[in-house]
Amino acid sequence: MICSYECTYCKDCVENILQNVCPNCGGGFEKRPTRPKKTIGKTPHEHCKNH
Repeated sequence: MICSYECTYCKDCVENILQNVCPNCGGGFEKRPTRPKKTIGKTPHEHCKNH
C-alpha cells in the first residue's frame, strides 16, 4: 500500500495497525500500481521525456 508521498507499507499493517492513516504524513493509502511487464527492472525516468 502506498500514500501520496510514496510511503509504503504492507496491506496488513495499513489495515490493522495504521488504520489507513500514514504515520509520516497523515494521508490515506491506495493499492500500489503495477508496472507493465516490459518495464520491470527499468527506472521510470528512462521512459519519460523532458520538455
